[in-house]
Amino acid sequence: MKYFLIAGEASGDLHASRLMQAIKERDPKAEYCFFGGDRMSAVGGVRIRHYKNIAYMGFIPVLLHARTILKGMRTCRQCIMRWHPDVVILVDYPGFNLSIAKYVRTQTEIPVYYYISPKIWAWKEHRIRDIRAYVNQLFSILPFEVPFFEQKHHYPIHYVGNPSVDEISEYVQRHPRNIDAFFAHYRLDEKPVIALLPGSRRQEIKDNLAVMCRAAKPYLQAGYQVVVAGVSDISEKYYRRHYSDLFSTPGMHFIVDDTLRLLQHAEVALVTSGTATLETALMRVPQVVCYYAPLGPLVRFLKKHLLKVPYISLVNLIVDREVVPELIGDKMCVSELRRRLALIVKGGEGRAAQLNGYEDMINRLGPAGAPQRAADIMLQLLQNK
Repeated sequence: MKYFLIAGEASGDLHASRLMQAIKERDPKAEYCFFGGDRMSAVGGVRIRHYKNIAYMGFIPVLLHARTILKGMRTCRQCIMRWHPDVVILVDYPGFNLSIAKYVRTQTEIPVYYYISPKIWAWKEHRIRDIRAYVNQLFSILPFEVPFFEQKHHYPIHYVGNPSVDEISEYVQRHPRNIDAFFAHYRLDEKPVIALLPGSRRQEIKDNLAVMCRAAKPYLQAGYQVVVAGVSDISEKYYRRHYSDLFSTPGMHFIVDDTLRLLQHAEVALVTSGTATLETALMRVPQVVCYYAPLGPLVRFLKKHLLKVPYISLVNLIVDREVVPELIGDKMCVSELRRRLALIVKGGEGRAAQLNGYEDMINRLGPAGAPQRAADIMLQLLQNK
């Protein structure tokens, strides 16, 4: 069969590539055409456009690149009409993908499957109307989405498990923990590690890095070392600009594109809100979730009155209680980060409770195999069609 996929960012490229591989194992004659990235290209098929050419987030970036985005949508629609796949599979990225879903469902008889459902439980809940009208089958990777869609909105979905469970499990199997080799590879000190994950976007690094570093710095005198997780998409110069002492303070280190290995050998972590909070929990590393934003009181007001959920971290959302502390807006300050960090280092009174909460979260997520389960359901639906 012919499969047309659309992924609009790096995480979508990863998850889509794993789904493609799972489909290929079940359908050896599978043909792929897609908007995506290098991981999807490695599986095979024809890439029409790289996601970096359409992946813009936030009002101003989208406005500035509106012509590029609209051109990408037009190209996508033309490719679907010309190639006429058996199914269109959308992966997250709702702003772009729901527009394509509307076009496909109103102009063709091609079914639309949505893998990794849009997070309308957090904001833009009105999008349920578009999902109901233009998406044939919805595949969820978060267990709390089942009651949200099925009970609140009476829209049936498929919960297939969470692909991060697969990714972490596979990583640990391929890379057994070896702290001596880790220290030697990065020329680190032989001391317990406090990991800092300031995010992968420039604004996140600008807002979070310095506060995280200042909060962790006193632990250098208490027998710890601090390691910051960087990403190669952002230059070292940018990190230096927002915390120059990172590269000149003994005991503070910087590594690039090796976050899972860092977490594997860390005692605790300060983590910017996002998928990294889930990965940190799956690695069973106690953490403080933080996200600084200017105009803190305004941020708290907006969170209270506009955000539809009580938490921002996936860990807390999955277990429906506060397992990890969340410091948002002006609540993310050096003194509060230090206080929370003291509670979860070894010997801290909050460490055991957080680790127990992780086990609850892992049980709720279910076993590995999300891409395989999704592929099984998709192929069965397509064959029955």
